[in-house]
Amino acid sequence: MNKLIVLDRDGVINYDSDEYIKSVDEWRPLPNSIEAMAKLTQAGFRLAIATNQSGVARGYFTLDTLHAMHEKMSGLATEAGAKIDYIAYCPHGPDDQCDCRKPLPGLIAQIAKALEIDPKGAYMVGDSLRDLQAGVSAGLKPVLVLTGKGKKTFDKGLSIDGVEVFNDLNAFADHLIATQSQENG
Repeated sequence: MNKLIVLDRDGVINYDSDEYIKSVDEWRPLPNSIEAMAKLTQAGFRLAIATNQSGVARGYFTLDTLHAMHEKMSGLATEAGAKIDYIAYCPHGPDDQCDCRKPLPGLIAQIAKALEIDPKGAYMVGDSLRDLQAGVSAGLKPVLVLTGKGKKTFDKGLSIDGVEVFNDLNAFADHLIATQSQENG
């Protein structure tokens, strides 16, 4: 079993907003998301974040603000007993012709290179179709959470085969850890 889990950020770990998360104060974790990350870390999984952050290109916030949001997230994770092994982000806008903006798999390639790991068979947890598409194109198993934009994504119908669906990151963590225990026990 590949022990890497790639998480989208907004709508999976923290509350999302159609107006963008533009400040450290606006970055608020979803209920039990940080605890879920701690459970996964303690069960031996490596966690990485892959997040589109076009608010930088749009001028809604700076890279310094983005880094401060990620420091807050990492600090809360560490306090809870979680470890985020790598954070990959795309600061580009939709028309910038980059290779890192999901649904392209560039962020996952960055994670694989940084962690020196083959991502194939890992999990990609997201709340949007583009998250799942990025994961599938890099050989990851797609997992949709119904937080953030997840319910809306689910209601539109999933065009990707084999997507596992969970209420939130905590429900996914509990399922994965229970499944791992059964396989090992």
